[in-house]
Amino acid sequence: MSTIQLTSSQRRVLTALVNLAENADRPVCGRAIAESIDRNAGTVRNRMQSLRDIGLVEGVAGPQGGYVPTDAAYETLGVERMDDAASTPVEREGDPVEGVNVEEIDLSSVANPELCRAELVIRGPVGSFDTGDRVTVGPTPGSGLRLSGVVDATHVDGNTLLVRVEGMETPGGEQAA
Repeated sequence: MSTIQLTSSQRRVLTALVNLAENADRPVCGRAIAESIDRNAGTVRNRMQSLRDIGLVEGVAGPQGGYVPTDAAYETLGVERMDDAASTPVEREGDPVEGVNVEEIDLSSVANPELCRAELVIRGPVGSFDTGDRVTVGPTPGSGLRLSGVVDATHVDGNTLLVRVEGMETPGGEQAA
């Protein structure tokens, strides 16, 4: 099977669609995609046409219409559908962030707490996060881990937050870092 190569603009639009579709019960409108990636709605429509041509997006006409990612879209982006996925909540500045779920947490430098970073792969729009925001993630479904820290960087295309970890704890209240 051949791998579909996307431009950075196509990848960004498709990633936004996939993330917004996870929490939608109907097709995602182009305006919502444009807002989530801070782009013009016309640009999104143009990218959607090219994505539709290569079979990654289906268009739905009508007042409740919009776009739906195909199975090939998930495969091309290398992500799994999160249907019935366990929820790992995210808080920003102490407030829950609706429509966002953590797909993956990668820790680095856990042996050195001053340098510990977490890469959080988020499902849902990361556009609401800014460098310097305090975030709390968890509890995670399996271990009950809660992680807190400060956003060092956001990567909108990949829906990734790089967080400087300030604390981790387990359900027993034990400090993990």
